[in-house]
Amino acid sequence: MNAPFKLGNMGSRDPFAAYICDEAALDVLRPVVIEMGWQPEKCNKGGLRNAVQSLSIAASPAILMVDLSESGDPLNDINALAEVCEPGTVVIAIGQVNDVRLYRDLLSSGIHDYLLKPLSANALRDALTTAQAVFSSPRSADDSEGEGEHITTAVVGTRGGVGASTLATSLAWLFATEHDRSTALLDLDVHFGTGALTLDLEPGRGLTDAIDNPSRIDGLFIERAMIRAHDNLAIMSAEAPIHSPLMTDGTAFIQLEEEFRQAFATTVIDMPRNMLINFPHLLTDVNVVTLVTELTLASARDTIRLLSWLKANAPGAHPLIVCNRIQSAAAEISKADFEASIERKINYQIMFDQKAASNAAKLGQTFVQANKSSKTVAPIHEIAKAIIGVVEDDGANLEQSSKSGGSLLGGFDLKSLLGSKKKGEPAKAAS
Repeated sequence: MNAPFKLGNMGSRDPFAAYICDEAALDVLRPVVIEMGWQPEKCNKGGLRNAVQSLSIAASPAILMVDLSESGDPLNDINALAEVCEPGTVVIAIGQVNDVRLYRDLLSSGIHDYLLKPLSANALRDALTTAQAVFSSPRSADDSEGEGEHITTAVVGTRGGVGASTLATSLAWLFATEHDRSTALLDLDVHFGTGALTLDLEPGRGLTDAIDNPSRIDGLFIERAMIRAHDNLAIMSAEAPIHSPLMTDGTAFIQLEEEFRQAFATTVIDMPRNMLINFPHLLTDVNVVTLVTELTLASARDTIRLLSWLKANAPGAHPLIVCNRIQSAAAEISKADFEASIERKINYQIMFDQKAASNAAKLGQTFVQANKSSKTVAPIHEIAKAIIGVVEDDGANLEQSSKSGGSLLGGFDLKSLLGSKKKGEPAKAAS
């Protein structure tokens, strides 16, 4: 059905077809169809189920109008329609139910527009003109050349609560808006993910459907399952029931990553650190792993462990260390001691700003979107620029060589960190 980012040309397909339940609606539709230059014979009697039966044995048109008036479960029936529609089909639904929640659910499922009966010629004309405009500047696979090679970054928090998800959503937003790159955000915290919540969206069922049926993952599935947050940004997230364990071997996640590489210019994966343990192969083709940490002993220890893990399991991924939630005169350990323990420099630092975080939550926007004038977001802009440039210079701007000899864990000395300041002396605040 309609894809927010990648639409094929109409080609040899019929430009339009409609499946309408009643003659009254057909009488209004046919003159508009003739006005658009299409064949009125393509306005068929029968609703959505008739459309599914017909399109299961014939190519779907570029623009498809379906009547949901006789459908007892519109959302499930739309899913059945998605199974027989070719990628790039723009679907306009019509019906009698005036319900905002249904409207939003239909749009989330991939429907281009939803019109209420009784139909008017003006409303039909506007909807069809808008649908036709989708094809005026189609985006094919070749169009991504202007955006450069596909870039995938995984954002991993060294500890819970360090702000990895906040950074992931902000980076995805910047890639889509500031850098004008079609971007997919994949939130892999299947039970407690906050990606959709941060963007003030319903998470949808795309991710759970993918986990349950990985064999169904293809371009059409991506078009239907992604939730659009912006013209250039779509998200796949979930709020799976907490009594349902994650039953997957990770195949679905790998297939999703592959489809994202075909459909988008950039992929941002919000990856809980436990996913690295269960599915280490998820980072095989990731360009940059953004490790989000804070100036604490536990974070220093886990940064070392994760860097060692990346070296062994994802040698092609460039690690980027981002120290978040920095508070003046409140650091558990100093920046210098932290860097000495992990044997590399911190690439970027983000100051703690509770007011800015609260503002983003109240507005239902990403951190960078809600606080454009705040100095706190400046490093996030720089992080996005660095990730975008990683393919061009092969990560040279991110690579930080560790000290020679010995294991990283072997150089971690809790006692030396705790004893690096005089008793009673406050920890030195990171600059």
